[in-house]
Amino acid sequence: MARDPDFFKGKTAVITGAGSGIGRAAAIIFAREGARVLCGDIDHAGGAETVRQVRAAGGEALFVPVDVTRRDEVRALIRFGIDTWGRVDFLFNSAGSALKRCGFLEIDDALWDRSYDLNVKGTFFAMQEVLPHMLERGSGTIINVASMAHKRGGPGGSVHYASAKGAVVTLTMGVAREFADRGIRCLSVSPASVATQFQAASGTSREMEDRIIAGIPMKRMAEADEIGELVVFLCSDACPFMTADTVYVSGGGGFR
Repeated sequence: MARDPDFFKGKTAVITGAGSGIGRAAAIIFAREGARVLCGDIDHAGGAETVRQVRAAGGEALFVPVDVTRRDEVRALIRFGIDTWGRVDFLFNSAGSALKRCGFLEIDDALWDRSYDLNVKGTFFAMQEVLPHMLERGSGTIINVASMAHKRGGPGGSVHYASAKGAVVTLTMGVAREFADRGIRCLSVSPASVATQFQAASGTSREMEDRIIAGIPMKRMAEADEIGELVVFLCSDACPFMTADTVYVSGGGGFR
């Protein structure tokens, strides 16, 4: 089955965490393919910059500030997309962070709770808010960012994050299988390390980066647009039988 070159035209993608990194890259790629893009992020300046870049490339985008740990703000984001463009066809839950690197015994209650609020509850809220609309329309694709960390466990630096991303993988599988016969597809992507602001924000040292890269056969981290291209591909008409899975993007590494 050949891909329809106009598949994304006239459709709407909502992206959380669109103010930087993978979320920004995906926004630009969705727009390149003809989709309208609603960018959500807690970072106002970052979200505005993503919209500027999309528009500079000839695409259509809007920004709504959103803290994904607050259901009311996530609900407002989804409602804005529906009210503005009449439809939400794709949801990409890119918002997430390891927050900080630390050993397992250094994880306190606050870090554990924030890890799950941001990485799991934020994804849960967005899925619950968009699904009734998608079910009413009889179609929709949801892509969630998981991580290779869920497969490794994050020993010595990010067990809290790895655990949360494991929950995202399971959440994705459950939703995908529950609604697979009602026109909904739901997948997660599990990258190894990506060269974005995520690294600095979580306190990844230069030495840690070197160790990470040494364990990747390609000897580099992924670039954000490499993940963004995959996300848009998964939303396309090229893979209509894919759902429930997590897709690993590892450069050949990340399994140790």
